Amino acid sequence: MVSSLEANALLRWRRHQLQSGGQASALDWLLDMAGGLSWQALQQLQLNPDRQVVLEQPLETLAAIWQRHLSSGEPLQHLVGRCPWRDLELEVCASALIPRQETELMVDLAQMLMAGPEGREPSIRWADLGTGSGCLAVALARSWPHGEGWAVDCSPQALEIAARNLQRHGVQQRVQLSRGHWWEALQQVLGTLQLVVSNPPYIPTAVWQHLETGVRDFEPALALDGGADGLDAIRSITQGAAEALAPGGVLLLEHHHDQSKAVQQLLATAGLEQITAHRDLEGVHRFASARRPWLP
Repeated sequence: MVSSLEANALLRWRRHQLQSGGQASALDWLLDMAGGLSWQALQQLQLNPDRQVVLEQPLETLAAIWQRHLSSGEPLQHLVGRCPWRDLELEVCASALIPRQETELMVDLAQMLMAGPEGREPSIRWADLGTGSGCLAVALARSWPHGEGWAVDCSPQALEIAARNLQRHGVQQRVQLSRGHWWEALQQVLGTLQLVVSNPPYIPTAVWQHLETGVRDFEPALALDGGADGLDAIRSITQGAAEALAPGGVLLLEHHHDQSKAVQQLLATAGLEQITAHRDLEGVHRFASARRPWLP
């Protein structure tokens, strides 16, 4: 339902909502994603308070979403049902992890690691382990439009969301959804994968139990809780990597901010080489990559 009002009224409404609590950036995100008013357009209203504003939702609807978020801690992304990520807009819900900004870097790292002498390889065989919302699978399918991809998750609900996001961005024909735990879902292509990416659960259980309410209570523990030391999933993935990757194939992992050395050791123990730590947007070692050795 489209709603039209004066900018002054919207600005008053915004100030009133913030008096209830919450961060201005979060409310502005809601105005953008649910109201259709970008942050830049909102700033212009401060200079032109008499102009008319058209919103995609009435203020009553936006206020109800905001107050529910404040009272329960439920993420706005879940309440709106969408989330921007890289140059994509994705469907999100409580069945899959909300895509994080730092995970966007995995796509850039994957492209860099797979670049040949003449730039990005035109066609590769890749897999995304623990695909969740399908954010990485969508981005990889768009990066290699002539490639073959597999998106793996043990959660049927997550695979349903991933399927809708793949279809939303027109890449569903290039990605096969596979249900199962890590490599067990890829038996038919083991030894042929040139690139495997994964953002697995890596938060130690004790840390996960004390996360903020919006994460701990509303996002799936399956996608967050990595066991006592946070490395349970990463151990499973690294142990099967040499068999699953093609000769020279790359494994790229996201991990917890303090796990870089431990993950590198697991990659080395698995017989992989060219092990490299990569930094996130804040300069923290958040990713690790390694290759299966080439055959003699």
